[in-house]
Amino acid sequence: MKKLLKELKFDKNGLIPAVIQDVETNEVLMVAYLNEDSLRRTIETGKACFWSRSRGKLWTKGEDSGNFQIVKEMYFDCDGDSLLIKVEQIGGAACHLGYRSCFHRKILKDGSFKIIGNKIFDPSKVYKFSKNTLEPKGCD
Repeated sequence: MKKLLKELKFDKNGLIPAVIQDVETNEVLMVAYLNEDSLRRTIETGKACFWSRSRGKLWTKGEDSGNFQIVKEMYFDCDGDSLLIKVEQIGGAACHLGYRSCFHRKILKDGSFKIIGNKIFDPSKVYKFSKNTLEPKGCD
């Protein structure tokens, strides 16, 4: 682990971005951030664990929703400043808004967008949402 940590470049907040990709389809599911502790936990447990910037704490993906990510492969780029984590998505949805991928909105040529994904679950039935934000409290 020491050798790996020497190769990685965490930002001034101690974070490194990670693209999370489905190991079978290569679909990009989400982008998240890891610190050294969440990286260690991810490697040790085989479940994706991230640093929640909004909540200021570690969280294992799926701990509230049941939509876990089982890590199959991990890579880092040539500069050592970003990760690629290939996962098996358990529960079908990576997005806290209920979609399989967080990238469910396509930007069109006129600058508008359309939703291209189908909702897998209703987030209001899974999370307790804050009144003033789309960010769920205690979500993943």
